[in-house]
Amino acid sequence: MQSENRRASVARRTSETDIALELCLDGTGLSRIETGVGFFDHMLTAFTRHGLFDLTATARGDLHIDAHHTVEDVGIVLGQAFAQALGEKRGIARFGQALVPMDEALAEAAVDISGRAHLAWSVAFSREMLGDIDTQLFEEFFRAFVGNARLTLHVTSRAGQNAHHVAESCFKAAARALRVAVAIDPALGGAVPSTKGAL
Repeated sequence: MQSENRRASVARRTSETDIALELCLDGTGLSRIETGVGFFDHMLTAFTRHGLFDLTATARGDLHIDAHHTVEDVGIVLGQAFAQALGEKRGIARFGQALVPMDEALAEAAVDISGRAHLAWSVAFSREMLGDIDTQLFEEFFRAFVGNARLTLHVTSRAGQNAHHVAESCFKAAARALRVAVAIDPALGGAVPSTKGAL
């Protein structure tokens, strides 16, 4: 699989949001993200940087209500972009895991690019809000992402008191695990990493 093919452009427009996104799985961590939700932009920037993806994302949503639709729909579009960029998933490592500390916080993420969507989210926050985002929406983002990327993701917060640190360690851990899972494994010779021959 040639790295220049592992790109995707996805747009989604509803009565609630208008989103355009471009993704390169074989990037250098460059990002240009404007969702209108400042803390969410911060998390996506960290996700992009530590996953070594290139990501451009713009979103306009009904933020006069709250950030729910915007955050969830960005997750949908990002998941669709991952699925599109991965294609038949030939030659990928498929599995990845990461344990990421941020000061007192520690998060673990494990991923299987299996073609089966499942999120296991074991994360608690000491605050309801972080900047302009409800902390419940982080789970909604990842649920939308895995549902559309069609992968299994376990995210567990193993330690942490500062809610900012907990959130950021989770996004970084997920990014690092995905970085490993989407990497091309030369030993596979372009084969699909499954006994079924398809993912």
